[in-house]
Amino acid sequence: MIIKNINHDASYHTEKIAVMFFPLEKLKFDGDDNVVIETKKENNLLSVRVKAYSRLLEKIYELKENDDVTHSLSILLYDTLSELTGYTLPWGILYGVRPARLMHSTVEKMGVDNAVKKFLSDKVEQKKIDLALSVMERENKIIALSRDNSFSLYVSIPFCPSRCSYCSFVSHSIANAKDLIAPYVELLCKELVHIGKIANDLGLRLESIYFGGGTPTTLSAEQLDILLSTIEGNFDLSTLREYTVEAGRPDTVTEAKLNALMSYNVSRISINPQTFNDDVLNAIGRRHTSAQTIDAYELARKVGFDNINMDFIAGLNTDTPESFKQSIDTAVSLAPESITVHNLALKSAAFLCTENEFFDLTERSNASKMVDYSYKAMIENGYNPYYMYRQSKSLGNLENVGYAKDGFDCLYNVFMMDETHTVLAAGAGAVTKLKNPQTAHIERIYNYKYPYEYLNNFDEVLSRKKGIIDFYSE
Repeated sequence: MIIKNINHDASYHTEKIAVMFFPLEKLKFDGDDNVVIETKKENNLLSVRVKAYSRLLEKIYELKENDDVTHSLSILLYDTLSELTGYTLPWGILYGVRPARLMHSTVEKMGVDNAVKKFLSDKVEQKKIDLALSVMERENKIIALSRDNSFSLYVSIPFCPSRCSYCSFVSHSIANAKDLIAPYVELLCKELVHIGKIANDLGLRLESIYFGGGTPTTLSAEQLDILLSTIEGNFDLSTLREYTVEAGRPDTVTEAKLNALMSYNVSRISINPQTFNDDVLNAIGRRHTSAQTIDAYELARKVGFDNINMDFIAGLNTDTPESFKQSIDTAVSLAPESITVHNLALKSAAFLCTENEFFDLTERSNASKMVDYSYKAMIENGYNPYYMYRQSKSLGNLENVGYAKDGFDCLYNVFMMDETHTVLAAGAGAVTKLKNPQTAHIERIYNYKYPYEYLNNFDEVLSRKKGIIDFYSE
């Protein structure tokens, strides 16, 4: 996809909107392509010209006295692409990751009624506006729990039994990285000791802990015990509100591992089916069955876990709205405390497609039906949307939403997505995010992305943590 921006300063916005309509197209600025978009300002006239395969459409808009050029050009481009493709984006011209936070800041500036009008002027569907308002209200209650010296701890376990076809996280299959796990756990413990000392010396207050990945329960019960013991011995847990460990792959869940988590007061786990259709599981490379998911869930209940989340993905390869409905209905019948519905994030493709395939809206339409059904089912069964984010290349430009029964919202998810307070992070691919509570200024400290880099450069990993002390000393 080629985009030409002529004589205006709205390039960033026009490029984002173009990618939302054509998420699999690689953005270019010259040469030849099947998709060419031109946006132009000439005196008080705005124009958009789009050629996509054999389709061609051009629209012109005459600026009025108080018009904002960027907004007007964004709307003109949106209208042109929508008419040409036959598709309307549910979030309109909004491309940000955090629509609920945007709603919050807009409400603060102009009140609820005017905020709704602003979102409508951005072509956002009313049902998405209502969703953003609902999430904003629940998020605000959680955000209010945080203090100036609050922080959360993130622990990265970047290993999985196998790599799923849709995965975009830093994660390595056991088959390829088995020999790295033991040394990784050893150094991760050293990093946690280092971070714990810094947090204690600075007088920081720990609110939530989150083990993510990867699949943390890929580790053995003994390795989990070592990590959890290290945290218990080096962090002040007296203020801890929530302790989450993702047990995402049911084929990694054992009674010994669950008992290890329970013995260290882990309060929340996530067992993630993604789907209850075995054919879809096979198509996406998850080497477990739906029955194993249910067995893992029932085992967790037996061990004593009373706060369990389940993740699902709308738009998985070979899935259908009917199959997805069955998955959601099965989850509701199991009654976990929270259910998170993700929308498939697309990976850029390097294959040729026909014009008919390019304009086929079936997958987007199906994903929209899945997301709509999940919302309806959640609300009808006592789950409320409390957390939401979007990804730039999601199928149908839809959203990821966490739903929970009252009292079971995941605090870490909200703290992290809202950037409420500092998150100190350990492990490969982890990013420490430091936030000044007075100015809202944020700085990041990056760990090495891959486990082998983390192992080979561990001294540098520890050295970079001095940035935490420097940040709080300013």
